[in-house]
Amino acid sequence: MSLAPASAPSRLLPLGATDRQITDAISAPLLGRKSWRRWWIAVAFTLPFLALTLAGLLSLAVEGVGTWGINTTNVWGFAIANYVWWIGIGNAGTLISSLLLLTRQDWRASINRFAEAMTLFSVSIAGIFPIIHLGRPQYFYWLAPYPNTMTLWPQWRSALVWDFWAILSYLLFSILFWFVGLIPDAAAIRDQAGPGFKRRFFGILALGWRGSAHHWTIHKTLQTTLAALAVPLVCSVHSIVGLDFAASLMPGWQETIFPPYFVVGAMYSGFAMVVILAALIRWGLDLQDYVTMRHFEAMALIMLMASLVMGASYATEWFTAWYGGEQAERSLVAFEFTGYYRWLFWLLLLFNVALPQILWSPRARRSLGLIALVAIGVNIGMWFERILILWNTLGHDFLPSMREVFIPTLTDWSLLIGPLGAFAFLFLLFARTFPVVSIYEVRELALEQRSEPPMKGSP
Repeated sequence: MSLAPASAPSRLLPLGATDRQITDAISAPLLGRKSWRRWWIAVAFTLPFLALTLAGLLSLAVEGVGTWGINTTNVWGFAIANYVWWIGIGNAGTLISSLLLLTRQDWRASINRFAEAMTLFSVSIAGIFPIIHLGRPQYFYWLAPYPNTMTLWPQWRSALVWDFWAILSYLLFSILFWFVGLIPDAAAIRDQAGPGFKRRFFGILALGWRGSAHHWTIHKTLQTTLAALAVPLVCSVHSIVGLDFAASLMPGWQETIFPPYFVVGAMYSGFAMVVILAALIRWGLDLQDYVTMRHFEAMALIMLMASLVMGASYATEWFTAWYGGEQAERSLVAFEFTGYYRWLFWLLLLFNVALPQILWSPRARRSLGLIALVAIGVNIGMWFERILILWNTLGHDFLPSMREVFIPTLTDWSLLIGPLGAFAFLFLLFARTFPVVSIYEVRELALEQRSEPPMKGSP
């Protein structure tokens, strides 16, 4: 049964949406009520990228980090830039979900589930890069705080140790936060599925959920508590990533603004990725009734705000370099605008600051194509920012004799492009296994919508 679209722009759901219709629409892909042809085509498209990732990792394992374009000056290269980019996207998923829950934003209901899943996959991918960057990845467990066979403890001043604990603690917390939100939906699908594996599988995930008032009270309390814990955890995790740079003495890195600047950057790229995923989910699973233009308009406003903050952060860095009077800092800023990587820097400013300004127009915010275009540009621009933080500083150090440019190799490109397909592959598996939209939260929103007094001119 098709639903009439909302006549009022403030509505997030179709008029007259019932609990049964919502549950049927969201669970239909999982219970075999929709064709999976698009899904198989998408999986086939991601497989070459997955193979490219595995080939890059295999080449690295056999040949070593010498297959990268790193040199005695640019010792970090693509690996750490990719790590910061992926961990930023990962941090945003849980941050978005928890902040919107604490601030009681009703449009959260349709995006929080896949935003949290985005966190799990992107953080898992991010965790690969510091490990392979070690050169001897088989000894990654040495980063854990226990004495090794030589009774030596890890170097606590090393950023790698900070990153190890930041990624591990955040990944475990994100899994817990995502699973708690899934429990009522698992029970709903359990009750709809016929006898067989799916009923048993979702029955296990539901943990005996019966939807009693006592169950709901405990669930709401736990979910709100976890959301309150998530916000400072996310901020601290990406602040630690920012301190990987700010704790050094390199020009352009010793900035007190780096921790909050990295947190805002993570939220910025994360919202942009959520926009892209929401557009694909809306089309691929026929969920236009539940992922509406109102959701995209709200996310467009947040991206617009973040672009202004990012522009102010860039300007603050330039002003600090000028006002501080340090020759190395001033030289670095000049190198950013006119040096070897200047075209990437200008594209960074275009994608991260200039392009999102079209979202000031209400007409642009109601265009899914324009919003998606801005989101893609933001993610490209944020990767440029990550790589230029490394290339500009490491390639323009204090000593002119130590300055050298970075030339990427085939292995570098394979471990940049390939993980995008691996992320898409994992997300497709998620969409085939779990409801991508929160059933119970959309039903709660529909109940509130039905209880609202009818607006003037509405049926």
